[in-house]
Parts: sequence; C-alpha cells; structure tokens
Amino acid sequence: MPITIATTYISIYKLIPEYLITKKYLKFSVYTLYTFIISTYLIIVSIFLGLIFLSRFQYQEMPPISRNIFFVMLAVYSVVIIVSAFKLLKLNLKHTEETKRLENKILETQLKLKEQELNYLKMQIHPHFLFNTLNTLYGFALKKADETPEMILKLSNLLDYLLYQADKPFVLLSEEINHINDYLSLENMRFNNRLNVTFNYENCLENTSISPMLLIPFIENSFKHGYLKNGILDIVISLSSTKELICFSIENTNSKNKKSNNGIGLINIKKRLELLYKNQYKLDIIDNNSIFKVNLNLKIE
Repeated sequence: MPITIATTYISIYKLIPEYLITKKYLKFSVYTLYTFIISTYLIIVSIFLGLIFLSRFQYQEMPPISRNIFFVMLAVYSVVIIVSAFKLLKLNLKHTEETKRLENKILETQLKLKEQELNYLKMQIHPHFLFNTLNTLYGFALKKADETPEMILKLSNLLDYLLYQADKPFVLLSEEINHINDYLSLENMRFNNRLNVTFNYENCLENTSISPMLLIPFIENSFKHGYLKNGILDIVISLSSTKELICFSIENTNSKNKKSNNGIGLINIKKRLELLYKNQYKLDIIDNNSIFKVNLNLKIE
C-alpha cells in the first residue's frame, strides 16, 4: 500500500503536471522509467520482508496473492494507471474550461472593439452633417428669411435623432425615412430653386429595422459631389423593403471632371456595412460622365 500510494502521488503530482502536460516528453519518459524501476525494486523488497517477518521464511505460509510477484505488480500499477487516467481527465476538463473562458473573453473584446469602431464611424458623420446644416441656417438668419424657424425645427428633429437614436444598434426603417425627409427639407431650403429631388419609398414594412444613419451618407454624398446641370441638381432616391430585403438606390447628375466616390462618407459607409452586414449586403456604385448611382441591397434577419 505505501508503494502504491507513493508511486501514484509521483505520477499525478510530478510526472503528469510537470512533464507530460508541458510536453516535455523525453523527461517524462526518463523519469517514468526511473519511477518504474524504483517502485519494482521496492515491491520485490516488500515481498521479501513479508516472507521474513510474516512467514518466517516459509514460502507456503505466505498469502496466495503475495506469492505471485507479477500479480502484485499488476495490482499496484493498475491503481497507478487508473488514478493517473482520472488525473489526466481532470486536467483536460480544466484546460477545456480555461480555453472556453479565454475564447469568451476574446469574443467580448472583439465585440467591444467592433462597437467602438462603429461609434467612431458614427462620430465622423455627425460633425460633417451638423456643419453643413448650421452653415445653411446661418445664411438664412443673415437674410432674415421666413423659412428660418422651420429650418430650426427640422434641425432640432435631426439633433434629437442623432443624440438619442443613432447610438442604438437598430431603429425602425420608418424612423430612418423621417430623418431623411427632414434632411431633404433642409437641403431644399438651402438650394432653393436649384434642387430637384425625388424621394420614393414604398412597401416599407413598419417592423423592418435598420442600422441608424446608414443611408444618409449616400444622400449627403449626392449633395456634396452632385453636379448642377443647367443650374439644377437632380437627385432621385428610392427605398423599398420586404421581410428579407431592403432595397435602396440614389442617383444624381454627375460630371466627367468630378468623381463622387472619394469622399469620407462612402468610405465610412463601406466600413460600417462590413461591420454590421458582413456577407449580407450588395453594394453597386456606377460613376460615369452623366450620372452617379448607388444601389444597395441589405439582407435582414
């Protein structure tokens, strides 16, 4: 029994944790061999001590089990192997739990990084949009135009959307449509008679959700880079949805000397689409001498 206990403890507290688990296979093999030789020697000594002290050198008086040295060794090493197997199983379960915990921690970190990147991309939109709107409002105020109060009201609605809705992961598509309508109203006031914009939205289901501020950069890009032909900027916007798909397109007049797809807005929106709708969207951009057009299809779950 003492030899069995000693051999088992050496196996589960020394050989397995320090050499086998750490993949020091050569040392594990050498020290296991040493342990086997020493324990075998001690088993043989214990049998002879039993013969001397308990049986008075009378082999026939020894217990039948103790007479067979191979049976004794088999019994001892069976206990060692079984206990070592349980030790390995325990270490394996502990390693699995630790791996799972680390994987969860990595996933949490990735989600936080993704959220921070999305917030950063949204922050890029807000100053640019607010600067343009406040600049327009300033011009109306200087002229003391009658439209100034209405513009302030539209701007307050947009600020409410930016401050309280844009931080949500998703909003209703109807809220995004209202936001676009307010934005177009402001731009109509700014362009006055130099703008011809059409916004068609149909079959937009009430319970359809979309990431906030996802479509407005395309519209901002059209106003910023659109080309006035005969003193008028033409923009056509269409939006529709089904239970599985949101279809958005925007088209504006363009000039061969003016490229529309180099602004921060489109770069921003491509990154956001990759983060939010990876492998669930299709974005086509057509940029030629006469028109600039964007087609976006989003798969929704």
